[in-house]
Amino acid sequence: MPLYQPPVNIRTLTYTAPGTVIHYPQVSGLANRQAEERINHAIILQIQDMQRTQQHMQTGTNPNTTGNFEIKTNERGILSLMLSNYTYSTPMAHGYTVAKGLTFNTTTGAAYSLSDLFKPASNYQALLTAEVNAQIKKRNLPVLEGTTVSVQPNQDFYLADKSLVIFYPLYAITPYYVGFPMFPVSVYDLQDIATEDGPITVLAADIA
Repeated sequence: MPLYQPPVNIRTLTYTAPGTVIHYPQVSGLANRQAEERINHAIILQIQDMQRTQQHMQTGTNPNTTGNFEIKTNERGILSLMLSNYTYSTPMAHGYTVAKGLTFNTTTGAAYSLSDLFKPASNYQALLTAEVNAQIKKRNLPVLEGTTVSVQPNQDFYLADKSLVIFYPLYAITPYYVGFPMFPVSVYDLQDIATEDGPITVLAADIA
């Protein structure tokens, strides 16, 4: 993957409906129009899936939804972002937020799962699981009783500031008040097991 690719153009679109306002990103101006369409379609599908999740979580009446996004990385042919969806319905005790990370190759439009970032047969799951548990202990994070914290091949993540950031949904491993527990791991610590031309290797590379 060439290191000198410029950032992609991103504009904010807004979907509105009764009780719903969702701001979401749309990529434009890519040389490969199919890649552009793949990325934008994947974003829409993820937003729709998040809405379905909220329908299961917020089972009251008159739901109010606000959706937003953050661009985490937009360089070197890599686009990594985080989508969030907050919904409250009456008379639930509190609202619920769904967050999802999406990471793309802007040349091909392919989306990366966590397992795609690492060499086949590497020990990335064990390494990341150990790192997450070490951070939990160091930061004294409260873990729900009976919960085993592990990192799965389809784990939520994004790439930002030369780090792979692993995160978990609300209630998955910690109480609600903790929010989204996030665990950054330097890309430089993962180079040995990262795929040769994948995002971790690309972000860790020096540009003269």
